[in-house]
Amino acid sequence: MNWESLLSLKRFGDNNKRLRVEQDDLRLGFEVDYDRIVFSNAFRSLQDKTQVIPFSKTDFVHTRLTHSLEVSVVGRSLGRIAGKAILEKHPHLQASLGYQPNDFGAITAAAALAHDIGNPPFGHSGEKAIGHFFKTGSGSIFKKELSTIEYQDLCDFEGNANGLKILTESQIGTPGGLRLSYATLGAFIKYPKGSLPIKPSSHVADKKYGYFQSQKSFFNELAEELSLPFQKGPVRHPLTYLVEAADDICYTIIDFEDGINLGWISEDYALEYLINLVRDRIDSKKYAQLIHKPQRISYLRALAINSLIQDAVTIFIANEEAILSGTFEFALLDKSKYKAQIQDIITLSIKNIYQSKEVVQKEVVGHRAISTLLDQYCHAAVRKYKGQPNSHDELILSLVDEGTPIVGGNLYETLLNATCFVASLSDGKALRMAQDIGV
Repeated sequence: MNWESLLSLKRFGDNNKRLRVEQDDLRLGFEVDYDRIVFSNAFRSLQDKTQVIPFSKTDFVHTRLTHSLEVSVVGRSLGRIAGKAILEKHPHLQASLGYQPNDFGAITAAAALAHDIGNPPFGHSGEKAIGHFFKTGSGSIFKKELSTIEYQDLCDFEGNANGLKILTESQIGTPGGLRLSYATLGAFIKYPKGSLPIKPSSHVADKKYGYFQSQKSFFNELAEELSLPFQKGPVRHPLTYLVEAADDICYTIIDFEDGINLGWISEDYALEYLINLVRDRIDSKKYAQLIHKPQRISYLRALAINSLIQDAVTIFIANEEAILSGTFEFALLDKSKYKAQIQDIITLSIKNIYQSKEVVQKEVVGHRAISTLLDQYCHAAVRKYKGQPNSHDELILSLVDEGTPIVGGNLYETLLNATCFVASLSDGKALRMAQDIGV
């Protein structure tokens, strides 16, 4: 891989090459990507989608929207710092082609902003509910009418793949979806592979999959433009490692902070674990002057995030050659000098937050709501596709927002569209619709 191709400003439908030296620095193409994501309906719906703790009315906790905004901020810092080092190492990128450190920050920030845009309601439990519907629920009857890989897309429904569909799918009047730059789309794709074949490996890019079969041809076009050697297996855009690091930093530290604010993790534990992470950076005199818990937690959180940003960039630059060759198999924080402290925090978060009774109970409610909606919309959409809708089908399909595709060109696209419609709903709307149309 080479940075000249990886930093492509090309957008869907372009006939002429976009050159960095010809860009308006006041309206840089990579920054346009960020703006388009912010103003998209899919991004706005993250305001009412679960990050970890659903339906909290007792205190502020992060939703997918606030989490995504914070990940984008961290991603921008990671990109800018790494970009400065990359340009020092490859000066022709700046001298001849016009790239700046902020370009790397803008790409990483935009991709990070969109990283959860395809997640269904109720977080990862929502993905599991969709998979359950097609594996063992009433959606399993469609298996015999689908190809093996089409059925796998549905059984192993992946928010990352749905995100690529949202960002790139052409609709009437909007060819190419949001028409983001190919550099940003490349950085967005954490898992550059389809749902099959399943060949577990140690490479972090092989952990899940990143595109549905309906987006395969565009993925191939994207990989060719960016010169990603995907024929050798799942190979990431290098900046994807920074996007992933931004996400890992935020959920490690900020989910922990949410647990503290809700009283699920005691302040004594919290301070001990965070201090262990920032011990080499803490200003003891300043810290001693902070008399209120929110001040202490905020100070330690800021130090922790900054420490992990600096460490992640150091790892990225040290392994740039392996990353460009596609042989770097790890998430950046897997190689962090703070790995032990990170694992301590995650272990405590799993016990006190992710596996708490409140979270599990509300995941159960979400699972039931998604199952109800899929049962109604998938079967109605299929009967509509086959020209056999009943009056109830017509009624519930009329509730789908105007312009949202449901009936596709074949059975697979129809089922995927119906599933992605359910996945697009916010937590609150999914619950209300399930209550209204549940039978």
